[in-house]
Amino acid sequence: MSIDAGPLGPRPAIGWLTRNLYAMGSAANQIKAASLSMLLLLFYNQVVGLDPRVVSSAILITMFVDSFVDPTIGQISDNFRSRFGRRHPFMYFAAFPVSITFFLIWNPPMHWGQGGIFAWMLICLLILRAFDTFFELPSTALAPELATDYDERTKLLAKRQMFGSIGTLSVSVLVYQVFMRAGENGVGGVTDRQRYFGYSICAALLVFTIIIISSAGTHRQIPWLAKPPVRTEKFNFFANLREVFQTMRNRNFAIVALAGMVLAIGAGIRQSLEVYMGLFYWRLNQNQLTVLAIAMVLSGFVGIWLAPRMVKRFGKRVGALITGWTGITLTVAPIALDQFGLMPARHTELLFYVLVAFATCTQAFMIATGVKIQAMIADVVEDSAMQTGRRSEGLLFSADNLFKKAVSGVGVLMAGQMLHFVQFPENARKVGVSQEIANHLGIMVIAALLIFNGGCLIALSFYGITREKHEANLRELARMREEAAAAAAPAE
Repeated sequence: MSIDAGPLGPRPAIGWLTRNLYAMGSAANQIKAASLSMLLLLFYNQVVGLDPRVVSSAILITMFVDSFVDPTIGQISDNFRSRFGRRHPFMYFAAFPVSITFFLIWNPPMHWGQGGIFAWMLICLLILRAFDTFFELPSTALAPELATDYDERTKLLAKRQMFGSIGTLSVSVLVYQVFMRAGENGVGGVTDRQRYFGYSICAALLVFTIIIISSAGTHRQIPWLAKPPVRTEKFNFFANLREVFQTMRNRNFAIVALAGMVLAIGAGIRQSLEVYMGLFYWRLNQNQLTVLAIAMVLSGFVGIWLAPRMVKRFGKRVGALITGWTGITLTVAPIALDQFGLMPARHTELLFYVLVAFATCTQAFMIATGVKIQAMIADVVEDSAMQTGRRSEGLLFSADNLFKKAVSGVGVLMAGQMLHFVQFPENARKVGVSQEIANHLGIMVIAALLIFNGGCLIALSFYGITREKHEANLRELARMREEAAAAAAPAE
């Protein structure tokens, strides 16, 4: 099959407004992801009363289903034809079901038994994940078409990461300072079930609005976006399956997919246990957790600023390795120092300031690493097209979608198992947590982050698309498109 000749005529410039409306879509995904990572295990374990292993099992089932749904949606959107292009029909369609199921997952029936609550959570998660893919995957897949240059692509994805950080900040502020603010008398907080109703309505409305606005922001670009190849043969399941495997056999795709997945699991463990570590290990209050979250988001902007500059100086692979190893060191350092008695005492302002310093530096480097990994996936699009003759952004970015889901999937699963292993008590705010249990949890967090975050960087060191190779791919694909257009002209 030949390379798609592409749309004719000059495309309108991708201006400031279009870039920002496109990037805004990441905020919707991050509101969902941050809420699930931060609150799902806590809500169903500490508030509803389910065993953490039961919660983790539901997430594991969801991840298993996702492993089939994501590549399928990616392949369909790569080959979908409509008057609104390949991507936008899926993006618009996702807005309502994603929002309503996000609301429902935080409002299970009050008097159902544990089996019924488990079924409710599982069904809501499956529906939420499926329709989340309908928006996030096609939206992310637009990036390689909106920006083809090696450095401009990194800047666009960095801007997308910036809006994702704003989404994370919104969750932290809405949870800790608006809907679940803890009162001086102990009333409220993240373990008060009634507070989740207002939060779920607000967050669901935000998600719906952002999806619609972001999708409309790139609507005028539809006529100039790539068209799927014309197929004269009837649909053949096995032929489509063959195309999927041909695309995913790309060596650089396999490397960056493995690296991103492993990193996402480590990030999922860290995010799922942040509230546990903050409240029960470091003994911080919710106001301090809010300040910490705001500081981390603001430092994320430093990482977003840093990423394209590191790429320009070192390239994507080397730049990711530098920021990644620095981020891992800073992540585990405060817990490791505390285990040796080298951190300030609990309930002191000095401890809080030290934690803020470590967290902000860590976040800057980890965000910069994540941006570069996303940009690597975008560069695989042309590398894969050189081998298969097809642009498969949707299929390739389905891996990226899985990375983000793994943050609230496999990461949450392992976090639940860790809590069970250290015998973390239910209703811990009332019964308390011994320092021994907290220390065991801290040691397991260090081990998990070293294994998963370090494993990501080891895999990433084998990535092979340099600036020179990417530019050579662009030139060769342009030549192939010109030849295809020249061959089609006499026939027309």
